[in-house]
Amino acid sequence: MKLLYMNPNSTEAMTRSVVEVARAAAPGVEVIGWTNADGPPAIQGAADGDAAVPGLLAMLPRAAQEGVDAIVIACFDDTGLGALRAAAHCPVLGIGQAAYLMAGLLGARFSVVTTLAVSVPVIEGNIARLGAQGCVRVRPSGIPVLEVDEGREETRADLARQIRAAAEEDAVPVVVLGCAGMAALRADLAARSGITLVDGVAASARLAWAAAG
Repeated sequence: MKLLYMNPNSTEAMTRSVVEVARAAAPGVEVIGWTNADGPPAIQGAADGDAAVPGLLAMLPRAAQEGVDAIVIACFDDTGLGALRAAAHCPVLGIGQAAYLMAGLLGARFSVVTTLAVSVPVIEGNIARLGAQGCVRVRPSGIPVLEVDEGREETRADLARQIRAAAEEDAVPVVVLGCAGMAALRADLAARSGITLVDGVAASARLAWAAAG
């Protein structure tokens, strides 16, 4: 099986990080990653998402030519999910969608800790469309996407603190990591916070295998 992660933003480092996490989650799968060179450096809100969609659609012919079995949108906003699904030759998933589904499979109420407040309406809309009734709250951390992806010590400490607050204040046993840049930090954040965390990149690698099968 060949699984393609499409990064809607133009930051190559994020693509590499996502691919590494996905490969670890699905060791029997060939995982590749492509970066949307025409996208903004980070997807932060609806305007950035809209700007990224044409570049994602332009990748689809090549994906078909290379025999990709499933495509995952490597942005927690699930940027362009509907448009890509309508046009692609194979199943298309989003990492946000995968995270909600995985949390649902665990039978857990959960909250989402994401990046900036501008992303909250997009995520809330996606959750409503999917009918993810286990979601209690979407909480912005106030940390920009690219700072999350850099993963500095102060960023990790702040995220862990906010994850603990989400679990305590929202009374949830699970917190969903609401940014692709958090995927590589999951183990560290889980150890710091003591909270069960769901990462959409790892979840999507496993669910895409099932969808393609």
